[in-house]
Amino acid sequence: MKKNIILTVLLIALGFYGQAQTTTIKQDAAIKQMVDEVSGKNIEAIVRKLVSFKTRHTLSDTTSKTEGIGAARNWIKTEMEKYAAASTGRMNVQFDSFIQSAGGRVDKPTQLKNILAILKGTDPADNRVYIVSGHYDSRVNNIMDANSFEPGAVDDASGTAVSMEIARVMASHQFPATIIFMAVAGEEQGLNGSAHVAQHAKDENWNVDAMLNNDIVGNTHGMENDLKDNTHIRVFSEGVPSVDLAPEKDTLATRRASLAIRKLVNNGGENDSPSRQLARYVKETGERYVDQLDVKLIYRRDRFLRGGDHVPFLQQGFAAVRFTEMNEDFNRQHQTVRKENGVEYGDLPDFADYNYIQKVARMNLSVLANLALAPGQPQHVTVLTTELTNRTKLKWTAPKGNKPAGYYILMRETTSPYWEKKFYVTGTQAPLEYSKDNYFFAVQAVDADGHESLAVFPKPE
Repeated sequence: MKKNIILTVLLIALGFYGQAQTTTIKQDAAIKQMVDEVSGKNIEAIVRKLVSFKTRHTLSDTTSKTEGIGAARNWIKTEMEKYAAASTGRMNVQFDSFIQSAGGRVDKPTQLKNILAILKGTDPADNRVYIVSGHYDSRVNNIMDANSFEPGAVDDASGTAVSMEIARVMASHQFPATIIFMAVAGEEQGLNGSAHVAQHAKDENWNVDAMLNNDIVGNTHGMENDLKDNTHIRVFSEGVPSVDLAPEKDTLATRRASLAIRKLVNNGGENDSPSRQLARYVKETGERYVDQLDVKLIYRRDRFLRGGDHVPFLQQGFAAVRFTEMNEDFNRQHQTVRKENGVEYGDLPDFADYNYIQKVARMNLSVLANLALAPGQPQHVTVLTTELTNRTKLKWTAPKGNKPAGYYILMRETTSPYWEKKFYVTGTQAPLEYSKDNYFFAVQAVDADGHESLAVFPKPE
């Protein structure tokens, strides 16, 4: 589905659920206004300010007011508090502080501080939480070097700027669900900051519906292959959920996890995890609102043998994805700033593409706004298997909180990466004249203004 085009969707009458009708999915004017307010100049100013702290290494100075990770995190928090002033008290900005014990890439017990700007939802009955994040720490070749010039403009001041700029825009708006705008530390030392938030979310039973991780989203020139691409963004999503991957020991938990994986694969659901549904949602919604941006679905948890701040959320059972530019420039990434044989190395701000980061930020905003305005996901979505038939019957229960206006039944060929058809119903079951053997289905809730929840893949009943 392409952006800036009204998307016609056939709403087919199913059984006794009403007459056939045609409607359109179009841009929400309020979301479009927010998208347009995202400023590339603001994003550039944020990136250059973060670079000005010389280093944001996790183990760098915390006492200086002008250099080191301490000065950087204090500035981020102060800026977020300025944005919160427009929220009439609904946005709270706070440090999430903890002591990271020594080990691995942390050579001594170290206090880390994440910055969380929490925009509280307006509906007391809606406990959904949406999280967008970038990491503000930086590094060079030597991962333990805390004192060199470590600009980290693209990795990951760009992702931090995305989180901050959309917090500025969204602070003055109201959403039924809660949105958390994060800047986390310790990513380069082992995903420390995000792991702390993810564990806290699990321990406190946060209903995290989706987590968006922006990491390395500012470069549009691949140096090795000389490719220039400012129209694509990769979204990485896992297939089999991390929470179902069993550890090596043979325990009751591992046997249950193994059974869950077998059921998933046997029913063809290995490509329909919650994170894959989130990735498809990002593509459809982001392209609806952002011109000249194509979202590329990458069927991996992260880049080859690498990881990011969405992984701890996946490991706690939450749906999460990672956004990264199409062609990374490894002459810039994790490099000590220098010039060798006429080649410049280092993650410097002059080499970032701020119009591109603006588009990535707009994509993030459109997804967060559409989700936070939508009803919750339908619950207990099942496909009935009581008899052998070439038809398919789905049933589900309404989401918690406000009742949706209706539901979309999504359908695609088993070989298709995208949902291809949408059928609209107002009840909580749907008989379909399509075989469950030949197609994949899912269900999403929708409100009267067309805001859709995430899609839920059915389980057999």
